[in-house]
Amino acid sequence: MTEGTAHIESGRLWFERAGEGFPVVLIHPGLWDARIWDDQFEEFSRHHDIIRYDARGYGRSDFPDAPYSDLRDLRYLLGELDIRRCALVGCATGAQLAIDFALAYPDVADAIVVVSPGLTGYRWNDAGLQTLVDEVDRAVREGDMARAIDVELAVWAPTSAAADPRVRQIALDNAHVLRMDDSLMEVPPSAVTRLGDVQAATLVVVGHLDLGEIHAIADVLVAQIPGASKRVFAEADQLVNVSKAEKFNRLVLDFLSFRA
Repeated sequence: MTEGTAHIESGRLWFERAGEGFPVVLIHPGLWDARIWDDQFEEFSRHHDIIRYDARGYGRSDFPDAPYSDLRDLRYLLGELDIRRCALVGCATGAQLAIDFALAYPDVADAIVVVSPGLTGYRWNDAGLQTLVDEVDRAVREGDMARAIDVELAVWAPTSAAADPRVRQIALDNAHVLRMDDSLMEVPPSAVTRLGDVQAATLVVVGHLDLGEIHAIADVLVAQIPGASKRVFAEADQLVNVSKAEKFNRLVLDFLSFRA
C-alpha cells in the first residue's frame, strides 16, 4: 500500500493505492472524502490495483484558490500514476464525475459503476432542493457548520448516518467545503444529451430510500447508456457502499471480474 500526492493545476491531490490487477479508481461523493470507501479499499485491493483519492478541497488535498476542473484533476492523477485504462466507481457527485470522464476520455474509462448518481446538465425538478440549499447556506453564514452538515445528512444519508458514526464525522471533517467558492469550479458540458456516446460498461446502483430525483436520473442512465444495467438496494440511502457494504462489494467485484 502506498500513499502520496499528485501534482495538478495550482495544487496537489492526495491519493492511496494498493493491490495488483486491473486499475479501479474510487471517487467519493460531496460532503465526504476518500475514507468513505474504507469498506471497499482493502477488499477491492485483493482483486485489483485500487486507487482512492481526495478531490480538490476535501480531506488531505489542497483547497482551491484558483479556477480548477475536477475532470482534469482526475486525468492528471491517472497520468501521474501511469494508468492508461481503468474502471471508475463513483458515488453521487463522484458518479457524476465518472460519467463526465467516460464521455471525455472513452479510451481511458473501460467501465463505470455509478452509485446514487448525479448527472451534469440534468434539470432538477424537486423544489425541495432549493430549500435544502437555503437552510445549509443560512447555517454556514451563522457559523454553525455542525448544523449545516446535519441538514445535509438528514436529506442525503439519514439511514447511513444513524447506523455508522463515521458518516457524520467524515462529513464534519470536511465541513469547510461548504465555504468553497463554487465559481472557481469548471463545469463540464451537459451529459444529458450525450449518454448514448458512453462506451464504458455501466452499472447503476441506487438505494431504495434515496430521493426520487436520484431514481429518475438512474432511470435516464439505464435508458440511454448502451448496455447499462441497474441494481436497487433495499433499506439504503445515498451511501449504499456504507450501509450495504458486503452486498455492494460482491456486486461490484462481480461486475468488474472480467477486467484484466
